[in-house]
Amino acid sequence: MNWKSFDDFWQMGGYGLYVWGSYAVTLLVMAAEALICRQHFAAARRAINNLEQRT
Repeated sequence: MNWKSFDDFWQMGGYGLYVWGSYAVTLLVMAAEALICRQHFAAARRAINNLEQRT
């Protein structure tokens, strides 16, 4: 596609809302996944440290 202006790029031929909305949802899901993984990793490290301290 050839866009004549930056606004045309954002509009994407009338499909801009769907395209950019899809990118936004994907970015949010990936960020949430990274945060959840980080929390699970920290919880696992705490559990391992608790087990090591008991012995």
